[in-house]
Amino acid sequence: MNHSSLQIIETHAHIYDETYVEDRDEMLEKAFSSGVSQIWMPNCASETIEGMMALAEKYPNKCFPMMGLHPCYVKEDFEKELAIVEDWLNKYKFIAIGEIGMDLYWDKTFVKQQEEAFLYQCQLAKKHNLWIDIHSRNAFWETVNLIEKNADPNLKGIFHCFTGTLEEAQKAIELDFLLGIGGVVTFKNGGLDKILPHIDLTSIVLETDAPYLAPVPYRGKRNEPSYLSIIAQKVADLMQIPVEKVIEQSTQNALNLCQ
Repeated sequence: MNHSSLQIIETHAHIYDETYVEDRDEMLEKAFSSGVSQIWMPNCASETIEGMMALAEKYPNKCFPMMGLHPCYVKEDFEKELAIVEDWLNKYKFIAIGEIGMDLYWDKTFVKQQEEAFLYQCQLAKKHNLWIDIHSRNAFWETVNLIEKNADPNLKGIFHCFTGTLEEAQKAIELDFLLGIGGVVTFKNGGLDKILPHIDLTSIVLETDAPYLAPVPYRGKRNEPSYLSIIAQKVADLMQIPVEKVIEQSTQNALNLCQ
């Protein structure tokens, strides 16, 4: 199914990842010809900046970088990493602060540092008038508490890779955040089938999180932005609305964030 006449925004893809080293340009061309008009690139840490910025330079109106320190990269030296983030924010216009947040899935060694890094980057978002792209793995309520502690009604953004409960979805929306819906929507026990029918289309954006979390039928393989149409179709099926409507509204929701 080709929606190339419709513009679709990929709100979260690590296209600078080394898994694309052999065929990056082909992979991107495939995405653009499948109707993806923009790809938003979350940063992870200082080591991912160079590859990301090279893509922003090569595809200036297509690939847009964010700047931030991913919670899984928060270690003893996180203050040094944050200084690099801040330095970049002072010299380049990024679309968002991301990806930032809390990850209590892999390793709880640096929980305090993760909290500190998240709150600091929320302050940077306010200073630079940017929205935030949130990674909250096994840490939804912890992240919500930090957002509320930060208490800024102007802070907005996306809960990237949202896979939570309906209660969590409603809480995110109440905080004025969008839900980033990706490949998990196609998984048999992904859980989003129980949530999407109860959510308004104005609260979601589409993403792949490429190269991770490829949708069915590519599950377990390398993910890429051209698979966004599979995700859009599944969302449409679950919400029982035309796929064109999903693409149009999710694109509009994404654009609204950047205004």
